[in-house]
Amino acid sequence: MHTLRKTRPLRRVVLASAATVSGIVLLLSLKPHTSPGVAGLASAPAPTAGSSASAGTAGSGGSAVTGTRTVTGDSVQTRWGPVQVRVTLKDGKLTDVTAVTYPQENPRDQQINSYAIPQLTREALTAQSADIDTVSGATYTSDGYRQSLQSALDSASG
Repeated sequence: MHTLRKTRPLRRVVLASAATVSGIVLLLSLKPHTSPGVAGLASAPAPTAGSSASAGTAGSGGSAVTGTRTVTGDSVQTRWGPVQVRVTLKDGKLTDVTAVTYPQENPRDQQINSYAIPQLTREALTAQSADIDTVSGATYTSDGYRQSLQSALDSASG
C-alpha cells in the first residue's frame, strides 16, 4: 500500500489538536497586555485619594465655601479617550455634575456611555463625593469620571 493512502487517525488527531492550540495561542496574543496594568495603576490611587480627599471636601466644603461655584475637573485620559467632568456646588453641596468630555467616537462608545454617564452622575450626587461605584461594562469611563470628579472637588475646596 502507498503511504499516503494509509489512514492514520492518531496523526489526524495530533495535527487537529496542534492546530487548535496554535489558533488559541494566536487569539490570546491579540489581547492587549498593557491596558489592564495601566488601568490598575491609574485606578488604584483613585479610591485612596477619593476616600481621604472626599472626607476633607465634605467637612471643609460645607462650612468654608458659600454661594454657587462651578469647577471643571482635570481631563483624564482613559484607554478609549479622555473623560472630564464639571461640577456645580451650592453652599458646599454638590448640586450638579456634567460630563464635559467622554468617549463617543464610535457607536459602541455611544451605547456604553449613554447609560454609564447618567448612572455615574446620579451616584455622585447621591454620594456627594467621588466615592462612587464602577458601572459594569464601562470600567475605563467610570475610572476617568471618578478621577476627574475628585480633581474638581479638590479644586473647589481649595
